[in-house]
Amino acid sequence: MKNKSFRQKLIAGIVVGAALLSSPAAWSKQEYAANFKGTDIQEFINIVGKNLDKTIIVDPTVRGKINVRSYDLLSDEQYYQFFLNTLQVYGYAVVEMENNILKVIKDKDAKTSAIRVADDDTPGAGDEMVTRIVALYNTEAKQLAPLLRQLNDNAGGGNVVNYDPSNVMMITGRAAVVNKLVDIVRRVDKQGDTEVQVVPLQFASAGEIVRIIDTLYRAQGSQAQFSGPTPKVVADERTNAVVVSGDQKNRDRVVKLIRKLDAEQASSGNTKVRYLHYAKAEDLVEVLTGFSKKLEGEQGGKSTNSRRNEITIMAHNETNALVINADPEQMRTIESVINQLDIRRAQVLVEAIIVEVAEGDDVGFGVQWATTAGGGTQFNNLGPTIGEIGAGIWAAQGEEGTTVTTENGTTVNPDTRGDISILAQALGKVNGMAWGIAMGDFGALVQAVSSDTKSNVLATPSITTLDNQEASFIVGDEVPVLTGAQNSSNGNSNPFQTVERKEVGVKLKVIPQVNEGNAVKLVIEQEVSGINGKTGVDVTFATRRLTTTVMADSGQIVVLGGLINEEVQESVQKVPFLGDIPLIGHLFKSSSSGKKKKNLMVFIKPTIIRDGSTMQGIAGRKYNYFRALQLEQEERGVNLMPNTDVPVLPEWDQSEHLSPEVNEIIERYKQGKGLEMKMRETDSTLKTISDSKADDQAKK
Repeated sequence: MKNKSFRQKLIAGIVVGAALLSSPAAWSKQEYAANFKGTDIQEFINIVGKNLDKTIIVDPTVRGKINVRSYDLLSDEQYYQFFLNTLQVYGYAVVEMENNILKVIKDKDAKTSAIRVADDDTPGAGDEMVTRIVALYNTEAKQLAPLLRQLNDNAGGGNVVNYDPSNVMMITGRAAVVNKLVDIVRRVDKQGDTEVQVVPLQFASAGEIVRIIDTLYRAQGSQAQFSGPTPKVVADERTNAVVVSGDQKNRDRVVKLIRKLDAEQASSGNTKVRYLHYAKAEDLVEVLTGFSKKLEGEQGGKSTNSRRNEITIMAHNETNALVINADPEQMRTIESVINQLDIRRAQVLVEAIIVEVAEGDDVGFGVQWATTAGGGTQFNNLGPTIGEIGAGIWAAQGEEGTTVTTENGTTVNPDTRGDISILAQALGKVNGMAWGIAMGDFGALVQAVSSDTKSNVLATPSITTLDNQEASFIVGDEVPVLTGAQNSSNGNSNPFQTVERKEVGVKLKVIPQVNEGNAVKLVIEQEVSGINGKTGVDVTFATRRLTTTVMADSGQIVVLGGLINEEVQESVQKVPFLGDIPLIGHLFKSSSSGKKKKNLMVFIKPTIIRDGSTMQGIAGRKYNYFRALQLEQEERGVNLMPNTDVPVLPEWDQSEHLSPEVNEIIERYKQGKGLEMKMRETDSTLKTISDSKADDQAKK
C-alpha cells in the first residue's frame, strides 16, 4: 500500500511539473522587490536592465545616488514604470529606440531625440517620452498653445508647438502629461453653435429681422449685457425665414425676440423716398415697375390682404429720387434691387492711335519733235505736248499794226495783242523742267521731272465714357457736296441747287463694356476721311473706315487693322522702231516711272477708370502736357510781337488729392529748387563783381 501511494504522488508531481514547464506565462511571470538605499544611479540602471533583460545606454552625464523603497512586489510592467518614475524624479528620461535599446539621457535633451510619435491607439503611459499631433477644428492653434505651455514641463522634456497652416498642435513630453493635455484640447475644441433652429416669418422680412439682430448684438458695448457666445443669425430670403445657431440659452433669447418682431404692422402700406446716387430715376422706374408687377403676382397668393400687394413707384426728377409705396417685405426686396443697380459705373478712356507712313518716288523724261508742217511726236505722259505749247505760242504772238493810205487820208491800225490763255494753260501742265529748242523749221521740247514724297501722320483721338454708354468724337470740317440741280432751261423760272454737307476728319464712335477683372469689350467705329480733289463732276473723298468688336485688357494696346500697300507704275510712249534704238531711242520716246508705298495701322488702347484717383491721374497728365506746350511757346515768344503774352493754363494744384507724405516730398523739392536758384543767382553776382574788379585792376 505504501509503494502504491508513493507511485501515485510521483506521477502527480511529474504531471504538475510538466504542466509548469509547458506554460510560458507561468514561467515568465516574475515579481520584483524595489528596495534601493544610497545606490549609485549607474548601478540602479544596470540592475533594472539585467532584471528586465534590456540593453540600456547611459549618458555619461547621468550621475548621483538614489533612495527608494517599495513594500510591494512589482510585475514586469510595474517594475518598468517604477524605473521611469525614478529617473523622472532625478531629472532623467528614457528614450526607447526601434531596435529595443533604451537610452537614458537628461530631460531637456529628450525632446530633440527620436522619441516615439504616439496616437490614440498607442498613447503611451506614465513617464514614457512621446510626441502627439493634435488637429483642431473649431479653435485656432495659436490661441490655445500659450495656455498648454503653462501646463507642460517646458524647461525639461516638454514642448508645445502650433502649426498655423494646418491648425495642428505638436505636444512633446511624458505620456501621462501629454495625454492630459490632449484631453484638455479635445474638450476645449468644441463648436459653440451645436444646434440650428429655423424660425419662419409671417409678416416681417427675414433680411430686416437679421439686420436688427445683428445691430443689437454687434453694436459696440452691446455684448456686455449678454452671457455666453454670440448667436449667429442668417436670413433665408427664399422661404422668408431666419436661421439661428448657438447655445440653447442664447438661441431661445433670439427666437423670442424674433417672435415679437414678427408682427403685422398697423398700417397696410409703407412709403419711402429713396435718393439715388448714380442711376437716373426715370431709367430705374421702368425697370422697377416691371419687377414690382412680377413681385405682386408672386406674393398675391400668399397674403390674405390684397392691399398689401399693391406697389407704386414714381420718379422725382428734380431730386433724382424714387418714391416707393410697398409693404416691408416687398420694400426690402425692391431696395435690394436698387442697391445693386444704383452703383458707381466704371468709366473707360479709349485712345485710338492712327499711324500712316507713306513715301513715293516719280521719275520722268521725254523728248518731243515738231515741224512747221505740223508733223512730230506728241507724248502726253509727262505734261503738255509740244503741239499744245506751239499753239499757245502762236496764239500769243498777235498781229503787227498796219498803216493804210486812202483818198481820205492815212489810217494807222494799232497792233493786235495775242491770246496768252492757251499758252498759260499749256505751261500749267509742266512738271519739273521743260526746255524748248527751235532750229529752222524744226522744234523740240525736252521735259524731265523727279519727285520724292514722304508723309508721316499720327493722330490720337481719345474719348472717355461710362460703361455700356455710347460716345462719339469728331474733329474735322463740313464740306458742301452738290446733290442735285435744276437750271432755267425748258421754261423753268425757278432754278435751284441742293447741297448736302459731308463731315470729313477724324471720327471715333465707341461702346465699351467692362467685364470681370480688367477686360473691356469694345464696339468701335473708326473713320479718317479727307478731300482728294475735284473732278469734272464734284469733289472726291479719301476714306479709311474700320468697324469691329474687340476684347482688350485695361492699358493694353491692340491693333485693330491696317494696310500695307506698295504700287509700281511705268509708262512709255515712243516712236516705233526709232524708240527701241539703244541710247538714241531716248530722243524718240517719253518715259515715266513711279513707286508708291503706304503703311497704315490703327491701334486702340482702353483704360478702365474705377475711381476718382485714377481719373485725377489721367486728367493731370493730359492737363500738364498741354500746359507744358504753352509754357514752351511762351518761352519762345511770338515772332515780330515780343510784348505779346501767350495764354497759359493755370497750374493744377493737386495737393488736396495727394497724401500728406507726398505733399511733404513735393514741398521739400520746391524748397530745394528755390534754394538752388538763389545759390545760382548769388554765384552769378559774385562772378560779376569779381570780373568787374579784374577789369578795374587791368585798367590801372
